[in-house]
Amino acid sequence: MILHHVSYGAGNPGNPIVFLGSIVSTTAMWLPQLDALSAHRHVIALDHRGHGKSTDPDVEPFATTIDDLCTDILETLDALGVPGFDVVGLSLGGALAQYLTATSGRVGRAAFLCTAPYFGGEEKWRPRSELTRAEGMAPMLDGVMSLWVTESFRESRPATADWYRDMILSTRGVGYASCADALAGWDFRDRLGEITVPVLTIAGEEDQSTPPAALQTIADGVGGEVTSVVVSPGAHVPTIEAADQVSEALRDFFRA
Repeated sequence: MILHHVSYGAGNPGNPIVFLGSIVSTTAMWLPQLDALSAHRHVIALDHRGHGKSTDPDVEPFATTIDDLCTDILETLDALGVPGFDVVGLSLGGALAQYLTATSGRVGRAAFLCTAPYFGGEEKWRPRSELTRAEGMAPMLDGVMSLWVTESFRESRPATADWYRDMILSTRGVGYASCADALAGWDFRDRLGEITVPVLTIAGEEDQSTPPAALQTIADGVGGEVTSVVVSPGAHVPTIEAADQVSEALRDFFRA
């Protein structure tokens, strides 16, 4: 499947930084970082299947795997003529970035944001998959927003918070469910050592979903050089709430 993507920057288009977002996000999740890094590098952000402007998947329930989602990414990059790339992944995107870095042979440097090598398995994700296939994203909205940004952010920036609520609701139920199915089968804890390229981890200090300890597990397990950053205030999607801190950490890492 060829995914919808946006592309910016005057750097080498054959060696871009590829941005992979959270479940229920679109490429707009990365707007501050795309602006910041496109001054020095070619950058590409992708919408997962069933998210944003990407096509809805036509798959059986509970059949999608992380490998399937990564195949979407690699097929899209092949169509764009991208042989090698650096990668930035957050949450689901961070799981995909881990897998691509370990298995594709095409990743030069990798940044893992607010992610984990294991997200709770089938017990956590199978019910969510069933719910969103039946009812869409509305039942999940408040829970997702409470994880994405802190309460103080939601209260002080209500218009921005509503814009991100609309992003979440734009995700089709089958798109969320397909990605939830992939996370249900995701467990990379015993394979982190296969990641041998330079790695940056970024955690949100207030993240209740993947707290700093989860990113430390990745930092301790990978086989390459690691730089670790914790940003605050920042919940599960600090690209929104701590945009400047995240952009600065990424800019420093990819300039190295």
